[in-house]
Amino acid sequence: MPSDLAYWIISVPLEDADPHRMFSELGAKLLSDGGAASSDFGQLSFPPLKTGTLESLISLSEDLPKLDTQYTQVVAKIIDTLRALLNNDEAALAQHVLVNEQSLDDYMLSWAWNTGKYRADRSLRDTVESLGKELSSIDNVMKQKLANYNVAKGQLQQLQRKKHGNLSVRSLADVVHKEDFVDTQSEYLETLLVAVPKNNAKDWQARYERLTAMVVPRSSNKLAADDEYALFNVTVFKKVRDEFVQKCREAKFTVRTDFAWDDELVERQRNELDAAGESEKELWTELLRLARTNFSEAYQALAHLKVVRTYVESVLRFGLPADYFAVTVRPNPKRTKALLATLVSHYAYLDGAKRSKKNNDAGSGEAPGEYAQLLEEEQFPFVLTEQYMVPV
Repeated sequence: MPSDLAYWIISVPLEDADPHRMFSELGAKLLSDGGAASSDFGQLSFPPLKTGTLESLISLSEDLPKLDTQYTQVVAKIIDTLRALLNNDEAALAQHVLVNEQSLDDYMLSWAWNTGKYRADRSLRDTVESLGKELSSIDNVMKQKLANYNVAKGQLQQLQRKKHGNLSVRSLADVVHKEDFVDTQSEYLETLLVAVPKNNAKDWQARYERLTAMVVPRSSNKLAADDEYALFNVTVFKKVRDEFVQKCREAKFTVRTDFAWDDELVERQRNELDAAGESEKELWTELLRLARTNFSEAYQALAHLKVVRTYVESVLRFGLPADYFAVTVRPNPKRTKALLATLVSHYAYLDGAKRSKKNNDAGSGEAPGEYAQLLEEEQFPFVLTEQYMVPV
């Protein structure tokens, strides 16, 4: 069952060299079926691609499904990046998932081969390799730019946690004052800052002088408090500092050993936060612009890859001459089964003996056993390839 969250590219043999008649007949059939009528569709024309040998087509038919999956993931990762940058705002996302400033529906339902960018006179293998190189290049660029942005974002978040976290982790530069410390040039004494769970504040007051020897009596004062912790200072002799820190840890008191008074610390941290915020903002803007551009480029390349896959499967399925009628369909998720039933009914004449005759008329002899088995497993009388649709 094809997905109702993808565009369907459908291909059948062209009849009487008249694609317009076939398109009108298909439209009338879909409109006559209430379930299928609510699905949008548009005609798709294959360029004069070079068919190549049967062996090369079979080789491509084996490789294309894997490449299809690999490069669809490239497009999906760009979408994930855009979602993250836009905080899952679907309305904002819709403004960025465009192809040449067109919506995906407008692009896919009026699709045409981009002859200016992708040459149709090359071998199919060369075309596929060219599309693959483009998608791989886009993926590598996106990975590098995303990594750069994530580093900047991580640095900013770390600085913000230091500024806005609780007293056990946040920066204390704007919380304490120089007078809260013993002379920093003292040879024997050192003032420590201790974050104490609020429920244990009385326990701290009662115990801190006895946690180790050589704690200055009555040297602890409450300096600040938040919802979780109270911050105290305490002065000890330097020779017992490490032991005192260990005793505090055992008592669930957090000594802020990461903090030392610095007259210029407040200004320096403010500048660091401002610089990190500016850097993150610049990289966010750059990554958003790049993701928008690369989505357009990657989606076009993927669509051309899907069309090549549809063409290859059509030649192997229906034979030569390589004249096919194709449409792109955007299924209505609520009526997917009805749409599929209508399409199967409309093209039922291609099934059975007539399809076998067409394969024989192609002059290719019997299909290799492996491919013949694939044909037997095919459940539709037409070739169907699915193109990525942005999930919303």
